[in-house]
Amino acid sequence: MEEKNPLNFFENLDAIKRSVSNKDVFLFLDYDGTLTPIVDTPDLAVISDEMRDAVNKAASVMTTSIVSGRATDDVRSKVRLDGLFYAGSHGFEIVDPQGQVTVNEEAQEIRSTIDEVHGKLSQRLKGVEGALVEHVKYTISSHYRLVADKDFSKVKKAVDDILIEYPILRMTEGKKVFEIRPKIDWDKGRAVQWILKFLQYDEDKYIPVYIGDDTTDEDAFDVLDNKGFGILVAEPVRPTKARYVIADTKEVKRVLDFFIDIKKG
Repeated sequence: MEEKNPLNFFENLDAIKRSVSNKDVFLFLDYDGTLTPIVDTPDLAVISDEMRDAVNKAASVMTTSIVSGRATDDVRSKVRLDGLFYAGSHGFEIVDPQGQVTVNEEAQEIRSTIDEVHGKLSQRLKGVEGALVEHVKYTISSHYRLVADKDFSKVKKAVDDILIEYPILRMTEGKKVFEIRPKIDWDKGRAVQWILKFLQYDEDKYIPVYIGDDTTDEDAFDVLDNKGFGILVAEPVRPTKARYVIADTKEVKRVLDFFIDIKKG
């Protein structure tokens, strides 16, 4: 599916309402940049009580999943809602609403390598002010949002050197972060497919909707082609595989309220 300019969500409410009104919605939500604004460090990304309440209300009328680059335990501890699917580490670990944990077997096999690389990269970037190397259980996030422009090359080279040393790993880029992941055919899109299969997805009965802001969410937007649709959170607007776009986390809540009203009505 090619990237293209998305439609404004709020300018197409009638068409969206028609597409979802007679089907059960499977709702997928990214966390950082979607349920919370992008902040300087991951620990500051705390979901507001108002947004948590909106997600809780959505989950009462729609099957809801949180799909995040964060570790599953981390995002669960921040959202603090039961009855949801949580897919962490870009889907390498998925917890269903009953608490059953499913881990990608290939990722599990190289968990020790992730631990090792985290230690090496942390040591390598120890002297770079603002650099943050986050262990995300089955992946590593090397954040450089607080790194001075003159030191960016040090972060990039350290990550590149790690990839040369460990060819079983690959890198994807997010917002001011390099994400080091197992070189496995698995991503947020595959996690969405797994959850849909678990839920016995039937296109005549259900419509999946994914809301996310980052490049890693494009994999999820892609798998919804001919099934449902994606909603990109972005300002300014950029080409995307999502069908619709909204500006920020405040508009995410408006979208949730829109779906809640339809399902309750």
